[in-house]
Amino acid sequence: MQWNPYGPEAIQAVLSPGQWQGLGLPGSLTDRLRRLGEFRLCVREERTDAASDDEARAMGLAPGAPCWLREVEMSVDGLKCVAARSLTPLAASWDAWRGMRGLSERPLGSMLYDDPDVWRSPFEVTRLTAGSALFLMADAVARDAGATSPGLWARRSLFWRRDQPLLVAECFLPGFWVLSARASRSDGAGDGPGY
Repeated sequence: MQWNPYGPEAIQAVLSPGQWQGLGLPGSLTDRLRRLGEFRLCVREERTDAASDDEARAMGLAPGAPCWLREVEMSVDGLKCVAARSLTPLAASWDAWRGMRGLSERPLGSMLYDDPDVWRSPFEVTRLTAGSALFLMADAVARDAGATSPGLWARRSLFWRRDQPLLVAECFLPGFWVLSARASRSDGAGDGPGY
C-alpha cells in the first residue's frame, strides 16, 4: 500500500470531485460529521500494540515499536461512515499524548484542535489494500453495517505535540459518501462534499 501526498492528479482522476474534496478537507472531521446528523462514536479497541512497518516509518520509529492504539468507528444517523486508527509511541501516551488514554467515547479531535501546541502535517491519501491494519478494521466495520467495502479510500496525517507524533488514519466507508451526496443534494451543492 502506497500513501501519497494529497494532490497527485493520478489519484484525483479516479475519484469524483466530491470524494476528492472530502478526503482533503482540513479541520475536525468529527465537527463535519456532526453537521450531517446525529453523531455517534464507538471505541473498537484501545491497547498497546506494535506499529506496522508503514506506521512506524511514518512516525520515525523502529519497525514494531510499541505504541498506544485507539480504533474507533463513527456513525451519523445510525449509518457507519468512518473508521479511524490512531497510534502514538507508548512513552508519548504517558506524556505529550496522555489525554488519548482517557477519551473513552469522546472524539480524539476534542484534544487536538483547541491546543496551540499541536500542529498537523499535510494529508496523505491511499486506496487501502487487503491485509493492512486499517483495511482489516474498516472492512469489519463496513461488513458489520451490511455494506461491501470495495475501493476503501483513506487519509492520514501526523499531529505533533512537544516533538511527539500521533498518527491518525481515517477510512471513509461507503456510508460517508452516501451522507455526503445526500447533504450535497439538499444544499444544492452538486458533487461537493456537502458539509
